[in-house]
Amino acid sequence: MLELTVNGIKHQVDVVPEMPLLWVLRDELGITSPKYGCGIAQCGACTVQVDGLAVRSCQARIGDVTGKSVTTIEAVGEGKLHPVQEAWIEHQVPQCGYCQIGQMMQAISLLTLIPDPSDDEINQVMSGNLCRCGTYERIRAAIHTAAAKMGGA
Repeated sequence: MLELTVNGIKHQVDVVPEMPLLWVLRDELGITSPKYGCGIAQCGACTVQVDGLAVRSCQARIGDVTGKSVTTIEAVGEGKLHPVQEAWIEHQVPQCGYCQIGQMMQAISLLTLIPDPSDDEINQVMSGNLCRCGTYERIRAAIHTAAAKMGGA
């Protein structure tokens, strides 16, 4: 049995330590917000936070996150919308929406590390999150708006 904390709740799962965190979240715990995209950590659809940092859950092994705090989109606003979620709505970022959970989780991590990022910093940090609909301009604008809401700008 492996123990992990997801969204503030301790869970015990009977899986091999090599199992990807994504499968544990989706198949063992029923948390389906992180999406399977590519399976090789290149698209970002599966992004969650581990101890506050963005991590591609398709490649993070459960054995490596045991004892750490995993956060999914369900817990980022602590019962209300997070400023990043508010900004996403204001800028009407999603089209198909498939990548947007991973985009927001990456953006929250970015704003934690760099409270007032430049366009270049946003482009660099967000470059690992792919959007087939091409909403990158709206994503960047939403990140700037969220930074202002969080007091960074």
